[in-house]
Amino acid sequence: MAGRIASGEFPPGAKLPTRAELCAEYEVSDFVADRVFLTLKMRGLTETVPGRGVYVKKD
Repeated sequence: MAGRIASGEFPPGAKLPTRAELCAEYEVSDFVADRVFLTLKMRGLTETVPGRGVYVKKD
């Protein structure tokens, strides 16, 4: 996902796929999808809006 953000596929302010969508697209478990979102957040790339989803952080 970080590569897709860096490429501009998901520009600042864009909503990322849900955990379920990520699991289906990459055929990974919920645990792996959660780790992806955690890693993106720790790298300062995303922000979570409770009840709305995960978005690419605006500069």
